[in-house]
Amino acid sequence: MKSTFRFEVLAQSPISHARRGRLYTPHGVIETPVFMPVGTQASVKTLSQDELEQLGFQIILGNTYHLYLRPGDERIARLGGLHRFMRWERAILTDSGGFQVFSLAALRQIDDDGVTFRSHIDGSEHRFTPERAVQIQRNLGSDIMMAFDECPPYPASREAVERATERTYRWAVRCQRAWSEQPGQQALFGIIQGGVYEDLRLTSLQQITSLNLPGYAIGGVSVGEPTEAIRQVVAFTAPRMPTDKPRYLMGVGTPEDILHAVQQGVDMFDCVLPTRLARHHAVFTSAGRINLRNAQYQERDEPIDPTCDCWVCQRYSLAYLHHLFRVGELLAFRLATYHNLAFYARLMARIRAQIESGAL
Repeated sequence: MKSTFRFEVLAQSPISHARRGRLYTPHGVIETPVFMPVGTQASVKTLSQDELEQLGFQIILGNTYHLYLRPGDERIARLGGLHRFMRWERAILTDSGGFQVFSLAALRQIDDDGVTFRSHIDGSEHRFTPERAVQIQRNLGSDIMMAFDECPPYPASREAVERATERTYRWAVRCQRAWSEQPGQQALFGIIQGGVYEDLRLTSLQQITSLNLPGYAIGGVSVGEPTEAIRQVVAFTAPRMPTDKPRYLMGVGTPEDILHAVQQGVDMFDCVLPTRLARHHAVFTSAGRINLRNAQYQERDEPIDPTCDCWVCQRYSLAYLHHLFRVGELLAFRLATYHNLAFYARLMARIRAQIESGAL
């Protein structure tokens, strides 16, 4: 790994584990804590890359499983890598594909070497191993690649979680070996598993961090367990993770969950929530979440949120957005998505400022 990837902590809260950091990557500097919009198939749904840049996002997430199936990681490599393919010059993190593969319970078989699964698109058979997951992400050319892990859904028996935790470690060792065989600028993050069992979380944390990777993630949360269980796992795990490496909480979440995790020392987040909810006519405001299809908004000649400075709130009314959703206009999805991601960008900027000032 070249020196283009490094992480530094700039400020530490005096009353919590929250920290303000800076992550250096080959495609730019990322101010943390950071939220990463999810661009599953090389696109954050309904928005252009220009709009993501306008909103100030410095890193987005791509999905290895989906990009492997369509258009194919080798094709993306021939076309210059994911950054050039989608014309995004800032940083990209790719997941390992593990969560998507393991969610295909009826279509996959797991063994110690890897996973055989059938495509959800055409039923064709495919094989993922730790080495293959690294190679696919190398072809994609992301700045941060994730180790291949087993992510058991909630609820799962202790025995099943224990097997998955041990397998995740063995696979992480193989991922590290494959990653180090071809040095480059991509960083490899390990994933800590263990379900809701604190002793398994601790074991996984010790195993994964012993590999001395550039960063680490808390995986296996937000897979069906109640909010309180998620928060307990985060509160137990995050403060015990290495202080000199970025800490990434995968797949979380709501503004409240992000704030809680920041207070436990988490630096990086991703979630489909702001974009998915926008497509289901729900938007975030400073007074709470609202549903734009509700009849109460049909004559409201005011913005979604008077405290929001995004161009959607500056130009369009609740009544207009209500109308667009009611008649099924595609513009509704784009406007709601832009506003929701503006809300998240502003939330993270406020969190960073309050950590710096000691007010969080």
